[in-house]
Amino acid sequence: MDKDAAPITLDKLPLKQGGAIIEVDWALLDERDARRLRELGVDEGVSVEKLHKGPFGIDPIACRIGRMTVALRTAQAAAITVGPTRT
Repeated sequence: MDKDAAPITLDKLPLKQGGAIIEVDWALLDERDARRLRELGVDEGVSVEKLHKGPFGIDPIACRIGRMTVALRTAQAAAITVGPTRT
């Protein structure tokens, strides 16, 4: 992600681009999904890269979050805002 790029939600981030999580809107997620994402290390400042989309370009979305590769639903990815990586 270009260092001057505007923040964008993870579901709209182009494939093979990465950045850093700048905000997670936990209120958009149900309790179970929020707990799962927290357990996977989704938090502000963590690096993220969108790797693949599911068939027909919808669910699931494969992302590298930190050092893990995680499958997310589009609705979950829409709660995660990504910005340029801080150096």
